[in-house]
Amino acid sequence: MPDQSIPEARTPALEEGASEQAPSMEGLSRRKLLSTAGATGLVLGAAGGAVGYAARPAEATPLTSVGTDEVMFHGKHQPGITQGLQARGHLIAFDLAAGAGRKEAAALLRRWSQTARRLMAGEAATQDDTDVARDAGPSSLTVTFGFGHSFFARTGLEKQRPASLDPLPDFSSDHLDKKRSDGDLWVQIGADDALVAFHALRAIQKDAGGAARIRWQMNGFNRTPGATSQPMTARNLMGQMDGTRNPKPSESDFDQRIFVPSSGSSDPSWMADGSYAVVRRIRMLLDDWEKLSVTAQEDVIGRRKSDGAALSGGTETTDMDLEKADAKGNLVVPINAHARITRPDQNGGAAMLRRPFSYHDGFDGDGVPDAGLLFVCWQADPLRGFVPVQRKLDRGDALSRFIRHESSGLFAVPGGAAEGEYVGQGLLEG
Repeated sequence: MPDQSIPEARTPALEEGASEQAPSMEGLSRRKLLSTAGATGLVLGAAGGAVGYAARPAEATPLTSVGTDEVMFHGKHQPGITQGLQARGHLIAFDLAAGAGRKEAAALLRRWSQTARRLMAGEAATQDDTDVARDAGPSSLTVTFGFGHSFFARTGLEKQRPASLDPLPDFSSDHLDKKRSDGDLWVQIGADDALVAFHALRAIQKDAGGAARIRWQMNGFNRTPGATSQPMTARNLMGQMDGTRNPKPSESDFDQRIFVPSSGSSDPSWMADGSYAVVRRIRMLLDDWEKLSVTAQEDVIGRRKSDGAALSGGTETTDMDLEKADAKGNLVVPINAHARITRPDQNGGAAMLRRPFSYHDGFDGDGVPDAGLLFVCWQADPLRGFVPVQRKLDRGDALSRFIRHESSGLFAVPGGAAEGEYVGQGLLEG
């Protein structure tokens, strides 16, 4: 779990505000209800879509306005990449049904895109809406679509498959369940309300119809907006601040690292302005981790647990001093500390934008928690982003004793759909 990548984005922590008297619900449509929400509501339009991006805490927002936050479906990039992490998430992979090919895939992506646009705007699904989210606003809902390696053979589009989508190499720390890995199609759903997220999940499942069947599904969560007194980096289930060194959109090379350029790239043209998502289900061995003292945990990570600052001193954002030693000559940040190993300047500049969710799927027969991280990271090229960092972690990360990679997937996520278009149209109709 590379340190340079989990953002508080992952959990935009927002300030709590005084509640406002709700308007009468009688006679109000869902859309009208949104228009009457308190003036404190923040609506993200095309120009403001990067507010609360995954590399820093989102702007402080009173709890009463959480439901009104809206992310636009149409745009240069698909939603759910640079936005701040939502409180609830669902990851789901599909395989095309037997006999389904390019034509059926195109019709499915068209349906999915129409549904995603409506739901992200706070509207009902086109057909047979379940009313699960009837009383809620958009709640920062995002729906993101991607294609797996196997999709291209199934649709006769092998010549359009990007080289960057070649299968990830094997890592010694992998304990992968093939049934919960890969897939023809991948969908990421996130929202700041659990019912809104579930509503979108059901709509996407129903839209699949006879064209595709579910391969696997995973459910996650993050801190709820308004749960902290001020915006701050989120914590993972190990209690560590997570996401301090995520790339920031304000950095000059952010787009170069995260998105496929619109020209001059070896990727096919349909991937312009898109990105590659690596998805890993990483189980945290919490019983073993929690037996460590706080000092031992900090040595494993290389950062203070209390405030996320590097063990070499300063604040959370102070650059780590990799050469600093204590009175006995020992490195203050251990040589195998997770935060040291994952630094971009220790990996040839390799960087990725992490946007994960935590998960808890109960307990096994021995009472051991099945919990950890639904790791999702974004990069323009996984062979220059995720792969070199994970290889280095594989060779000596102190954290590897306390985690286990249990499933994996790599997906090509095309750029955003323009008005009147659907996601992947350039591939499926090109």
